[in-house]
Order: sequence, then C-alpha cells, then structure tokens
Amino acid sequence: MTHLRLDLMPKLQSITRWRFPVRANVIVFLFTAVFIFLCMRYLPERKCQPDEHTLRGNKPKYRLIALILSNPDNLERRNTIRKTWLAESDATVKHFFVVGTQDILPEQRNTLQSEKQKFDDLLLLPRLQDSYGTLTKKVLYTLKAVHEHYDFDYLLKCDDDSYVVVHKLLKELDKWQSKGTRRELYWGFFNGRAQVKRSGPWKETDWILCDHYLPYAVGGGYVLSYNLIEFIAKNADILKLQNSEDVSVGLWLAPLANIERKHDVRFDTEYRSRGCSNQYIVTHKLTVQNMLSMHDYYQVSLGALCPKEFRNRMSYHYNWTVPPSQCCNRQSGIP
Repeated sequence: MTHLRLDLMPKLQSITRWRFPVRANVIVFLFTAVFIFLCMRYLPERKCQPDEHTLRGNKPKYRLIALILSNPDNLERRNTIRKTWLAESDATVKHFFVVGTQDILPEQRNTLQSEKQKFDDLLLLPRLQDSYGTLTKKVLYTLKAVHEHYDFDYLLKCDDDSYVVVHKLLKELDKWQSKGTRRELYWGFFNGRAQVKRSGPWKETDWILCDHYLPYAVGGGYVLSYNLIEFIAKNADILKLQNSEDVSVGLWLAPLANIERKHDVRFDTEYRSRGCSNQYIVTHKLTVQNMLSMHDYYQVSLGALCPKEFRNRMSYHYNWTVPPSQCCNRQSGIP
C-alpha cells in the first residue's frame, strides 16, 4: 500500500504546477478519493473501516443503561422514580426516561423541555407519536439512539410503573459475568406459551410463524447485554415490528447463537403483579403511592420490600427442556 501512495505524489506535484488556479481543497479531495479507491481495491474491507473498539472508546461508558419508558403526561411517575429507586443508583448507572414528542401539545412540550433542563435525563423522540400502537418503534428507536451515543455493558428496559432494586441487579450482573461464560445475556421473566392475540390493543394481524409467540422476556423489565443491543441497532431497518415490544425483542433475538436466556422469578414483570416478595428485583404495575410506600419500607427495613409478603397469582420456573407450549406451569411455593 505504501508504494501505491508514493507513486501518486509526482502526479499530485505536477497538478500543483498547473498554470491555471486550482484550489487546495480540490487537490485534497482528489487525493482522498484515489486513496479510498485504492484502499478498497487492494486491502481487506475491515482495514478501511474504523476499529470498533476505537469507536466505543470515544463514547461515555457505563456499567448499566436504564431505559424507563414513559409518556408526556407522566411527570409525577418520573419524579417518584427519581426520588425512590433511582436515588439508590450510583455513577456506573445512566438512566433515561423515554418519551415520544411528535404532535404533542405546546404546553406539554414546554413542560418536557423544562423537565429536561432541570434533570437532564429525558430521551425525547421527536419523530414518534407516543401511544400503545407505537411502543415497539419506541423501543427500537431508543435502542438505536443509546447504542449510537453510549458504551455500556448491559441495558435495562422497564416501564415507569416498575420498581427496580438497582444494587441487587448490579450484584447479579457481577455474579453472572464472573462465571466467564462469554455468552450474551437476555434476562427477565420469560413466557414461551403465550398465544397470539387476535383482538384487543395488542392484536397481531400479520403473525404467521406459529400459533404461539416465540419465547420472550415480558416487558415490565428485562436486561440485555451490549452485543444484543448492537445487533438490534445495526439491523433496525430490516427487523419485523410486532404490536408488542417484548414479543418483538424475543423475535429479533430468536435466531442468535450464544445467548443465555435467563428466566428469573425475581422479575415480577408480567401484565399483572404476582404480589410482593422480598426476593423481587423488579416489580411491575405499581401506582405512585405503591412505589413510595415500597421505597419507604425498603429504607427503614434495610432491604426488605414488603411489610408482609403476599401472592396474587402463582409463578413458575421455565422448563427449557420441553417444547415452549409446555414450558411454564404455574405452581405454589415460587416467588
């Protein structure tokens, strides 16, 4: 490659001796264009591209990115989370409340801008109308944006009615990583036998793969390792978007190898809470008052979430050795 570049120099010098005016930037452009052509012609493709680790090294680095899906009017919920479980996080955790802002009212926009200036933790999506019908796009756009601007080890997606015990989450990530499996992590409460919804707000009109959804971690909270986010972000333009964002993530990751799908009963993340357990890491479907009460008790009890544990519905351990339709038999005695 060196001798090719040297061969170009006499020609460039002769150009500079032309008697009519030639701008220096034209010379630089010509030289750059020829260099790129020769690089692509004579060197392997990867040698002509920036090194991935160099690109990642130029971004702010965090242990965990927490994405909390919210909507324009949920200021009270966001403030409650800031005062409760986010107050327990540390400098290794970066969080964003994600809100779509297309077609919102002027007063909503002004309120969000004031909130953004005050807390600097809003990720606003100007090309997304915030609604149930755009939830999958919302997740996809957010994963792309975060991947573009940040480096991180893991990403948590949850909702603004979820309570997360952050230090337990980080401790479990440390334990998992210390195993040295070098596998990608997809961690949450999995469902493998959910039937495809044909009516209601989550109906799927074009699901043609089978009569059940593919196994997925339910949407109240799940964790993905960096390389899985990178895969989704880089292939965003060709991924199939289903109505349900959690179903979509399971679909996108289904064909990938080297993933540990970690089903964890400590993720109470279904559409309806299973109750209250001091073992829970993520608890979904909480009101503002529920969240405040849980956090107050968590602080005075030195780590317990529930004054009295209770169960609204049974849980299950996922059986990965049987077909998905047989995976998830609920039984008593499981948090």
